[in-house]
Amino acid sequence: MSISANAEARKTGLSLAAHGRTIPAERLGPLQSTDPAIGIEAIRRRYEEDGYVWLKGLLPRPEVIDFRRWVFSRLAETGLLAPGHDLALGIAAAEGVDWSLADRRLMSIVRSAAYEGFCAQPPLVRLMDAFLQGISYLHKRKLMRYTKPGTATATPAHYDLVYLRGGTNRLVTAWIPIGDIPVEMGGLVYLEGSHTIGRGMEAEFRRRSGDLSPEERISAYNSHMAEGGWVSKDLPDMAERFDTRWLAADYEAGDVVLHSPYMIHAATTNQDPAGRLRLSTDIRFQNVDDEIDARWSNHWSLGDML
Repeated sequence: MSISANAEARKTGLSLAAHGRTIPAERLGPLQSTDPAIGIEAIRRRYEEDGYVWLKGLLPRPEVIDFRRWVFSRLAETGLLAPGHDLALGIAAAEGVDWSLADRRLMSIVRSAAYEGFCAQPPLVRLMDAFLQGISYLHKRKLMRYTKPGTATATPAHYDLVYLRGGTNRLVTAWIPIGDIPVEMGGLVYLEGSHTIGRGMEAEFRRRSGDLSPEERISAYNSHMAEGGWVSKDLPDMAERFDTRWLAADYEAGDVVLHSPYMIHAATTNQDPAGRLRLSTDIRFQNVDDEIDARWSNHWSLGDML
């Protein structure tokens, strides 16, 4: 962003919140963007130092917008979209959504050839091959999320390895905004420096997991983890506890964020004044020669306990 997230929050009066808790302005900071043209070695170095790299304009913007329109065209019959607008805007309907049908349509979309092609676009695959120094493997289980403005739903703080312990820890998550996601729409926020915190948490889990069966050790729902593998739903408390900041950004269509499996991240409430749906996808890559978590060899299904 051109100005810091906390300065932007003060300027507009916007406050970022999740699960009923507001993040104080002094605990907010800006995510630092990276031009993909700096080269793969510099990209890898920033990723290792910061736990993430926010690649500006890696994907063709028009193709991302077209895909956003395609997704919402498949969801329109559920009542999710307000009529009378370009579907690429993603203006949410105020009421009348058939949520059961919306869930079924979403599960169809994530199994589609169109979605697979979007996730395996040549610019992203070429970058991941170079980043992983080999042939990149894209996990079959891929998640797409949409969030209406004003809903209390927001992804609690977590790190991804909790859900992928059955394979290598040399994983990379690619989070892709499908359309523009300014900070008020509640895109991902990252706990600054938390890739080291996550490593410490995972080491502590391994130390305490001797009493667990092999199946429990790889489960995010085991007795030594918080519910569902969440680190916390209280984002302000986490920033205070670790004396750090949540990093936020104005994401744009075409951007891709790569983050470490140890990097703690969360989402905030969609407060978009224009009433737009936030739409994004998060997918995982690894080197094909490393051990693959077999549980991620199936398509994502709602309630699949991963």
